[in-house]
Amino acid sequence: MTTFVPLILFFLAGAGTPGPNNTIAMASGANYGFRRTIPCIAGVNVGFPVMLISVGMGLGGALTQWPWILDVLRPIGVLYLLWLAWHIATAPTNVEARGQGKPPGFVQMALFQFVNPKAWTLVVAAVSTYTGFMGSFFVEVLVIAGFALVFSTPCTAVWALLGVGAGKVISKPAHMRAFNTIMAGLLVVSLIPAGVEIWESVQSLLT
Repeated sequence: MTTFVPLILFFLAGAGTPGPNNTIAMASGANYGFRRTIPCIAGVNVGFPVMLISVGMGLGGALTQWPWILDVLRPIGVLYLLWLAWHIATAPTNVEARGQGKPPGFVQMALFQFVNPKAWTLVVAAVSTYTGFMGSFFVEVLVIAGFALVFSTPCTAVWALLGVGAGKVISKPAHMRAFNTIMAGLLVVSLIPAGVEIWESVQSLLT
């Protein structure tokens, strides 16, 4: 088991630190409660291992051969996160209406992993760094995906619970609006690295 300690720490750090997934989970927990946020949590932590397996089983090679695919996926991810940021910032703030509407669901969040800039960084790092401990690359990727599912899910759930706690403490509409605005702002800030990469890609096309 000690062989996998670095891998466990990698996923705890990757899934436990701020990023689009955790910001969305926290905002959903605050606005819709934990029970309604479960599909969002499940989508993140099923979609990410599926993405990891896809990259390990051939998608990574396709991206190496056709790097423009990522150039297409990045803007889609940015636009989707901007839409979510607006959705969070404009969510109902009064207590009676706070639970209305629909938080991001399972399929929505699972598919989002494929355009999530942080998820791509973690997948590439996991496949390139933590394979090589067994004789079969296929089995290695499956094992890594299993560790991602087991150790990342509690991290996302904790962020959702933090949101639930914040939602219970916040009772005034103005404070809830401020909370939602901060969550939306964090989502926008998380787009800066992807925005830089998109700008560099555009510049390379123009030169």
